[in-house]
Amino acid sequence: MAYTTTVKLEGDTKTYALSKTIKKYTLMDLGFVKGRSGVFSLERSLDPMSPYQAAYKLKMTVDADLTGYKMAVVTGNGAQRANIFKNDAHPEAVEQLRFVMANFIERDVLTEV
Repeated sequence: MAYTTTVKLEGDTKTYALSKTIKKYTLMDLGFVKGRSGVFSLERSLDPMSPYQAAYKLKMTVDADLTGYKMAVVTGNGAQRANIFKNDAHPEAVEQLRFVMANFIERDVLTEV
């Protein structure tokens, strides 16, 4: 999957775009890890009760020059993409995702389109 400026998660009604004012130090503050190639990556549990036994995770990667990103909700082992919005089966995970996205918007990492 290529880096893009806007992403819509599977099943979600909202679309998110990478902020024009994004800063590298903000990504580091939010828990992103900088790789050897300069790419910033984050894996965050969407289980509000236990961050260690996550059923779903948010995976996000921002390229080194901060112009594009990838984002997906995946299963706990990270092997498959997941749709947590389907049939209202996972309201806790959706609530946790909305909290994380609101934090990213507040910190000027993402904007809602």
